[in-house]
Amino acid sequence: MFTKHELLLEIRDYMMVAIATFIYAIGLTLFLLPYELATGGVSGIAALIYYSSGIGVEIPYAAINVVLLALGGKILGLRFSLKTIWGFGLVSFWLWFCQRILEDPVTHQLPSFLGESDMFMACILCALIEGFALALCFHYNGSTGGTDIIAAVVNKYRDISLGQVLMYVDIIIVSSSYFIFHDPKKVIFGYVLLVLSAITLDFFTRRFNQCLVVYIFSRNYSVIADAINKAGFGLTVLDGEGWYTKTERKVLMCVCTKHYSHEVFEAVKRVDPTAFVTVSNASNVYGEGFDKMKTKVKGMKPIIVFATNNENKLREVREILSDRFEVRSLKEIGCFDELPETHATLEENSLEKAQYISKFYGFDCFADDTGLEVKALDGAPGVYSARYANLEDPDYSDPEMDITKDHDSEANMRKLIYKLKGRVGEERKAQFRTSIALIYHGEVHLFNGTVKGVITEEKRGTTGFGYDPIFQPDGYDKTFAEMTSEEKNSISHRGRAVEKLVEFLNSNKK
Repeated sequence: MFTKHELLLEIRDYMMVAIATFIYAIGLTLFLLPYELATGGVSGIAALIYYSSGIGVEIPYAAINVVLLALGGKILGLRFSLKTIWGFGLVSFWLWFCQRILEDPVTHQLPSFLGESDMFMACILCALIEGFALALCFHYNGSTGGTDIIAAVVNKYRDISLGQVLMYVDIIIVSSSYFIFHDPKKVIFGYVLLVLSAITLDFFTRRFNQCLVVYIFSRNYSVIADAINKAGFGLTVLDGEGWYTKTERKVLMCVCTKHYSHEVFEAVKRVDPTAFVTVSNASNVYGEGFDKMKTKVKGMKPIIVFATNNENKLREVREILSDRFEVRSLKEIGCFDELPETHATLEENSLEKAQYISKFYGFDCFADDTGLEVKALDGAPGVYSARYANLEDPDYSDPEMDITKDHDSEANMRKLIYKLKGRVGEERKAQFRTSIALIYHGEVHLFNGTVKGVITEEKRGTTGFGYDPIFQPDGYDKTFAEMTSEEKNSISHRGRAVEKLVEFLNSNKK
């Protein structure tokens, strides 16, 4: 569901795309079609069909776009697809509308406003209007369809400007106009239009997305930082020293788009009108909230974070995922925080941890929460399995427990064996259950794995970790701690959950 603010932004996007498509259609109707100019994209193909057959340009334009969107819509996502349908649907409508308004009612010819011989000026004006309209449309997350769809797909994975992509795709379309006009001059004008349109597109795209680096020097830096954060911007506090006063100073650095820079300046001025502020242009900004680096590093695997520092867990998962991903631990991404686990279910806890890493570190990640659920203890220790011995229990005390440890596996096993003392058969039934929460390309997915077994009366085996020495899975005569890592991974709760995770990742390569 959208928040009120998000809904208003969506409405704004749709309205701006409507304006951009109207401008685009005006440019084609006034300066392209009357002068029989060639251009690229689906609009170019539709124009060639119009020149050769007289079929309304809006008809082939809409038909070809439907096919392209059907092929590229899944990659670009629902929101882009909806705005693309909105975009090319409006272009088709505006083309029909503009032609009906401007054409001669008898001859159905479009007027040449610049004079019939001024093809060069028509070429320039069409290119400027077309490039500006496309940039405006892309800026508000829309598209006029056609090769814009191809460009957006390529731009999603490669660090190539949209203008370049469009030029490479469209050059063939413009060249083919010779077979209709048999006039080299019109083909040359088509190339001119194509290049100028691409340059205009890149120019306005940079203008719309221009970023600023703002440095703020103020003794009241902490209040300013809070105000800028409240306005929705991230920032960094740097250490500095005023060389004139020989005193330490804090410097705030904030990167924002030029469009929203006034909000940063307002936040500063409200707190400290005398603050020293310096601003510089940033031509390219990559990272959270801005563009993604699309440069490919040869041999580099995609990074995915497993939200743990437990070496045993990491080893198990890396053995399964290492052929496709570089699996990093928390400390390997610079996270030394205690991850939150405030819920009463495994699913909620695993999701809470994954969301924490995704929000504050920006990586695709997954987190697990595992619980040992014993039938005779009504599912205990469950979500408290790792800290079972630390829970207050008036019926049990353990003088051997290391109270300095938050996760004492030996103490946990001693307590569980004590709690099941004298119980036999069905009363010793238990299950290990693992819930994995994955956040992958911004989407949340949950996977569960379960293995049933019994709690043994004493520890057996020296491998594994946690409760492995006292858990014997059904169908086996040895505990997890007596198995090899390959045996355990093939049947373990975590192995089964990871198997589902791997199956998903393999079938959803992005």
